[in-house]
Amino acid sequence: MENILTVSSLKKSYGRKVVLDGIDFSVNPGQIIGLLGPNGCGKTTLIKILTGLIKDYSGTVRINNEEIGSYTKGIVAYLPEKSYLPDWMKPKDAIEYFASFYEDFDEAKAQSMVAAFGLDFGQRLKTMSKGQQEKLNLVLVMCRRAKLYILDEPLGGVDPAARSKILDLIMNNYAKDASVILSTHLISDVEYIFDRVLMISGGKLIVDSAVNELRQRGKSIEDVFKEVFSYAW
Repeated sequence: MENILTVSSLKKSYGRKVVLDGIDFSVNPGQIIGLLGPNGCGKTTLIKILTGLIKDYSGTVRINNEEIGSYTKGIVAYLPEKSYLPDWMKPKDAIEYFASFYEDFDEAKAQSMVAAFGLDFGQRLKTMSKGQQEKLNLVLVMCRRAKLYILDEPLGGVDPAARSKILDLIMNNYAKDASVILSTHLISDVEYIFDRVLMISGGKLIVDSAVNELRQRGKSIEDVFKEVFSYAW
């Protein structure tokens, strides 16, 4: 089966500071990948390269066997850590905007999910809590029929009681021939949905392992993370 994503010898520097230093990995269709690491390790830079926001790098990045460009932007659904929707928008406006902008957006499904989360279709974003905004943004992204979903800290502002519902939304609403890359610090809450984890430290990929392999050693993903990044605790 052909990879959804292939990254080879990826390097990125800002002046003399090396942020990504020879990253190599691939992602198969149908996988949910945990992208883990402490602040400043290079995760955000990697995400920005995958989504076409950073273009000056060396190495090769191919999504669905195409170099990063207009085609890949059309098959990647990206949830940034901070909302990019204007404050004046309401959920109904955001749904209409996505429906007009993305051909693969399922408007009826988005309306159903917004209602299921108890969000007010007529409430302006500026009056919503951070958790409500994150739920809306995640619904919009997951209602696209994309090949690759990239989610940057989708649970940061969501209360613990709602996290399982959010994770169910992620698990049940991506096509089985698509893949998900999820960056998070809330490892213990999220690790049960991962098929594989990538851990980055100092710009290098230091762990690339199937979750089942780690669990066979009697370790949780959070245990491995704490061992690998003991200096950050």
